[in-house]
Amino acid sequence: MENIYKPLAERTPDHQYVDRLKFILENGVMVRDTPQGVGALTCFGTLAPMVFDLANGVPLITERKLGSWRFAIGEKIAFINGARTVDEIESYGCGPRFWGQYRGGGTALGLTPDDMGPGSYGAAFHDFEVPGGGTLNQYEQVVEQIRLYPMMRTHLVTPWKPYYTARGPNRKVIVAPCHGWVHFRVVDGKLHMRMDQRSADMPIGEPHNMIQYAALLLMVCQVTGYQPGNYIHSFADAHIYENQIKDVHELVKRPPRPSPVLRLDPSVKNLFDFRVEHFTLEEYDPHPAMNISFSP
Repeated sequence: MENIYKPLAERTPDHQYVDRLKFILENGVMVRDTPQGVGALTCFGTLAPMVFDLANGVPLITERKLGSWRFAIGEKIAFINGARTVDEIESYGCGPRFWGQYRGGGTALGLTPDDMGPGSYGAAFHDFEVPGGGTLNQYEQVVEQIRLYPMMRTHLVTPWKPYYTARGPNRKVIVAPCHGWVHFRVVDGKLHMRMDQRSADMPIGEPHNMIQYAALLLMVCQVTGYQPGNYIHSFADAHIYENQIKDVHELVKRPPRPSPVLRLDPSVKNLFDFRVEHFTLEEYDPHPAMNISFSP
């Protein structure tokens, strides 16, 4: 891909993330009964999508330094490649902060100890069961379809296997997928992507999801030969946990700064060959880091 980004002097600060935090603080309903056991200010279906023109930079938040951006991209790469055990996920450069807490937990669902299950992200993306036996690699299929039939409106990927993800006797997943409903569309010669998120921890998880799906669009653009257009991020259940509210009030006082740029190694031509070392971040000037409470 040729240089897709505007010069730094022409990139404008993006207020979409901080504006959505403010919306939840002002309009969210406090839901006390949550799976995490911590109350959460919640907006269900009422939070407007964020639309990012990647020419203005990638949506890596600047309101606080996100030093773990590589971990987020590594996680997405792991899932694309079918990783479903804790060791496999971490082997792609995803740090142990999140997935490490589930080490050994698979036995409660009849799985091997570190297996996240056949209903997990990697299993859904890379090994989706098909009628008559065998599995489907969804990302391999969608990339091929974009190449051969770019005009189609059916460039879709799902992380959801309802047989395994519903609560009940068939459940075979430790963490039901929270994100990853992806729809690509070629419009006016550019590849656009929408990602629908089922559940969004806005202060902690969401910033990681934003950068990892921006990276996904850039990866798919590189291997299909399209210039990136818009990355649209939409929400179902968006929330701020009760123990995060004080920190979020401080965070929203910080004015956003121009977004950075993310460079990909141009030698990578296969989606499944990307690794975290193929990404370089430039012109990132965030506010200082913050320690915001994590509610697993």
